[in-house]
Amino acid sequence: MASQDWFEKDFYAILGVSKDADDAAIKKAYRKLARQYHPDKNPGDAAAEQRFKDIGEAHAVLSDAKQRDEYDAIRSMAGGGARFRAGGPGGGGGFEDIFSAFGGGGGGQRVRYSTGGGGDQDLNDLLAQMFGGGMPGAAGARGGDPFGGFGASRGPQPGRDVQARTTLSFRDAIEGSTVSLSTPEGARVTTKIPAGVKDGQKIRLRGKGEPGDLGGPAGDLILTVTVSPHPAFGRDGDHLTVDLPVTFGEAALGATVAVPTFHERGTVKVRIAPGTPSGRVLRVKGHGVRRKDGTHGDLLAKVSVVVPQELSEAARAAVETLATETAGDDPRAALMTQARS
Repeated sequence: MASQDWFEKDFYAILGVSKDADDAAIKKAYRKLARQYHPDKNPGDAAAEQRFKDIGEAHAVLSDAKQRDEYDAIRSMAGGGARFRAGGPGGGGGFEDIFSAFGGGGGGQRVRYSTGGGGDQDLNDLLAQMFGGGMPGAAGARGGDPFGGFGASRGPQPGRDVQARTTLSFRDAIEGSTVSLSTPEGARVTTKIPAGVKDGQKIRLRGKGEPGDLGGPAGDLILTVTVSPHPAFGRDGDHLTVDLPVTFGEAALGATVAVPTFHERGTVKVRIAPGTPSGRVLRVKGHGVRRKDGTHGDLLAKVSVVVPQELSEAARAAVETLATETAGDDPRAALMTQARS
């Protein structure tokens, strides 16, 4: 935005705040209006799009302390008006009167302004006379910036990224879900969580952060996912895990048992080989987490031999007979050898 445009634009009015509004009030007004006139909410509305750009320009200047001071100084010289009038008999308060003081008081050199051609000086020449020798980097001739960067606007600025968190059930994380979130500005964002998301994973939602300035792109919403534990299933990469209790008889003699599956909420049969120890992992292919390529990981069933808490007389007698028959076996022999190495 050209600096001399500041004579025409009332940024306080654009944002709907008073001239003594603090930074918090300016920011609050900007966010409210930016949400209202954002192009995403007003597709195809040219007037809303222009309003959105004007709001961004106003915020860019008034949110910067240095630019705001410079803007206020320029506007105060014009009394906040849209344009200066040439002075003259009966004109009163014209452009000449405002700048006469820069020529050395009431009797100083007076200058004229006109939008037409001829010998009248234009606004750039006048500003060069005012600021050319008194401001660092100021231009002293036509064709340069008479402000030397005074009040120069930033270009389009991207909005800031916003951090958010959400908690999913174990099933929603594995199978995918749709969640609705609240942004810092009070808006609602609905997004789909892909299947297979992991606990602690961050998902970047493009353009769902804070609005940009001066028509710049919106920032992103960075969503951190927390996954609640499941009472039966766990996760190991792309595989699901489950503890599979079996009886001593099933582990010792072998058996075919049912294992619960996650996706179908049904069961699948697996074979327990005779002599299966507690802790052995049985693999059920294709019943794990769905991958991006459409394939699935596996279901890993960890055998847990259950020791009965109570025995009937007949069961106790049978176990005592087994203990007598296997008295020569020492299951801790290998452990003792390893411990002494």
